[in-house]
Amino acid sequence: MKAAMYYGIGDVRYEEVDIPEIGPGELLIKVETALTCGTDVKTYKRGHPLLIKTTPALFGHEYAGTIEEVGKDVTDFKVGMRVVATNSAPCGDCFFCKKDMPNLCPDLKDNLVNGAFAEYIKVPEAVVRWNTYQIPDSLSFKDAALTEPLACVVHGIEESNIKPGDTVVVIGAGPIGQMLIMLAKKNGASTVIASDLAELRRDIALKAGADIVIDPSKENPVERVKQETSGRGADVVIEAVGIRQTWEQAVDMTRDAGTTVLFGGAASGTKFELDTGRFHYGQLTIKGVFHLKPKHVERALKLIIAGDVNTDLLISHEMPVEKIGEALEMMGAGKTMKISITL
Repeated sequence: MKAAMYYGIGDVRYEEVDIPEIGPGELLIKVETALTCGTDVKTYKRGHPLLIKTTPALFGHEYAGTIEEVGKDVTDFKVGMRVVATNSAPCGDCFFCKKDMPNLCPDLKDNLVNGAFAEYIKVPEAVVRWNTYQIPDSLSFKDAALTEPLACVVHGIEESNIKPGDTVVVIGAGPIGQMLIMLAKKNGASTVIASDLAELRRDIALKAGADIVIDPSKENPVERVKQETSGRGADVVIEAVGIRQTWEQAVDMTRDAGTTVLFGGAASGTKFELDTGRFHYGQLTIKGVFHLKPKHVERALKLIIAGDVNTDLLISHEMPVEKIGEALEMMGAGKTMKISITL
């Protein structure tokens, strides 16, 4: 089969490789659509020790497709079914799974699915069991492939505890940020403020539901947020970039007794400064939010099927898999939203 192979930072090649062989409980899926992701961009630009442990490696993890082969003991799925699956799954039985925190299950790293930028992808038994869903004929593969990132956003919004009438800031208006904007509005936020350097993303943010957009290259976003909130700061701030400066900004623009959600994953070893006086006396809530739980996958797919997410705003380009490197460069430069990769 043809596949995009990750060889190292900035080095992705389109090659002929063997079709994966599946075992008991597994599925082989013919990839109909794969989407680029911010994590793919980070991996392309700086590597990713969790997703890519050895090279060369198959690449990509947001996809939907048709079941090509069913492993022994699989009873819920059949050849020819249209499905979407995530890139990992929990064990269901460990300390964190029993605490309803399966997103922290140690087994996640052993069940990681990579290889969506290829003609076929193998889905491990745990992912088949927990995080694979049949999709209706009425739903396009392209839209269905948004299920995994949207599930992460559903988790982030759940942890944000947005209340009706809240002012919410989203820092970073990439595809994840746009979905955060949409769901913040759906959850009752009266004012949503989005901050992003890219004009394209600011324009899309307004269409996604943002009431105010900020260009941080032209004005201080912390000062602007305080201007818009009578000097208090926002009720909820969600950081969706993943760098030290914006983590610190997020805390600084959160009101006393407000909530800061650190959604964007920063590079390993990154540290940021926190004013402990402000944190303590201002009674701030600061949360890290990682990944998703199986219940979020189901909710995300239902939101997409119901049309509660404007998918047309999230996928801006379509490119062949041979141009995956160019696609990731474009996305990293803020020139696109997600790109649908055709096989």
